[in-house]
Amino acid sequence: MWVVLLVLVGAVVLLAAVHWYVWRRLVRDVTVPGSAARRLGTVALVVLPLLSLGALTAGRAGAPFRLQQVVAWPGFMWLALLLYVVLALVVGEAVRPLLRRALDRRAATAPGRPMRGAPVPDALVTATPGAPAPVAVPAGTAGAPAAAPVTASAPDPSGPDRPAQGAPVSGAPAVSRRLFVSRVVGGAAATAALGTVGYGTYGVLRGPRVTRVTVPLAKLARGAHGYRIAVVSDIHIGPILGRAHTQRIVEAINATQPDLVAVVGDLVDGSVENLGPAAEPLARLSARDGSFFVTGNHEYFSGAEEWVDHVRELGLRPLRNERVEIAGFDLAGVNDVAGENYGDGPDFAAALGDRDRARAAVLLAHQPVVIHDAVAHGVDLQLSGHTHGGQLWPGNLLAELANPTVAGLERYGDTQLYVSRGAGAWGPPVRVGAPSDITLVELASKQA
Repeated sequence: MWVVLLVLVGAVVLLAAVHWYVWRRLVRDVTVPGSAARRLGTVALVVLPLLSLGALTAGRAGAPFRLQQVVAWPGFMWLALLLYVVLALVVGEAVRPLLRRALDRRAATAPGRPMRGAPVPDALVTATPGAPAPVAVPAGTAGAPAAAPVTASAPDPSGPDRPAQGAPVSGAPAVSRRLFVSRVVGGAAATAALGTVGYGTYGVLRGPRVTRVTVPLAKLARGAHGYRIAVVSDIHIGPILGRAHTQRIVEAINATQPDLVAVVGDLVDGSVENLGPAAEPLARLSARDGSFFVTGNHEYFSGAEEWVDHVRELGLRPLRNERVEIAGFDLAGVNDVAGENYGDGPDFAAALGDRDRARAAVLLAHQPVVIHDAVAHGVDLQLSGHTHGGQLWPGNLLAELANPTVAGLERYGDTQLYVSRGAGAWGPPVRVGAPSDITLVELASKQA
């Protein structure tokens, strides 16, 4: 309990520190004190994290589905934008002093301009507007006042909102080099983040692309050579990705004309009551040997029993620690490991324990981490998802710490593991460096 509390407190402190840094660089350093821009920026950096917190907790708290939809778009999109704004600003910290020095050198060498802090000659002194023009009296002439060097006003250098030292005296204050640099770096960081998130959002809303992979299996019957399995994972129907998203995925799968469809978990983020209509296009999946489904961890957050019943009504066959015989190989499925917290975890013995090991076995399991159990039970190919390929770079680096394979095909002993990046997105509907996919796995018999 105390560990969880400390983690939560640490996360809140970190989030507050990150938002303070963004406020400092994108609001305080680029605006004038008391201006409308500064007030609006400050309000935004208070409201946006609250919306993000609402987006993360509304579903679990049982908030009305309409409210979940209202907070989901701005709340989740801000989390993605925050990530890339911070990364861009950190890069900007290295650029900032270089740009300042370049501007200082340019100002110091520009002809006709006084250097920073250099005395301004008497003849260059500008009279105050409305005052009589001063009469120039040569220095040293009798009656002339003692010559004293006149220097441009040197403001407090700590503020980015004041003119730079040595700036020409005029009726309107000049933009300081510090303020100019802050605006250039902040504007570039915001532009880069917006462009990255915008492109990543387009990739998700456009729909997944089909990837084709050939997997040779030593024990696959000759008659099953060329058998095609459409693998789709992590569709994540929810407050943001709804019925149109499901429809795009179904059309993409059907276009591949698979022999079998495998939906390997994390179909939804919400209850059947709220998302049942959005899942209805799954009833139009078309494959010669049917469509099969195994649970993912998000099903257990959303009411796994209800969803298993619902997908069965839509025409998919759930594989709950069981297997079926397909011409040429065995197809097995196990519950997700998150089900252990609900008394409904994976049971490899029930799914694979009494089978004929002379036949090839293909296992549907949401999380790649069960690969070692698959190896122990003589599975030839495991099909998984869960990782999203990292979804948001550099999230792939974190995903590598928690998963044996993040994306693609790898071998573990006599077992091969294929991990799909998934067809949807969790949280922000954004993918960067990990495009969504549907995989058409073609089995190849070495006996053929």
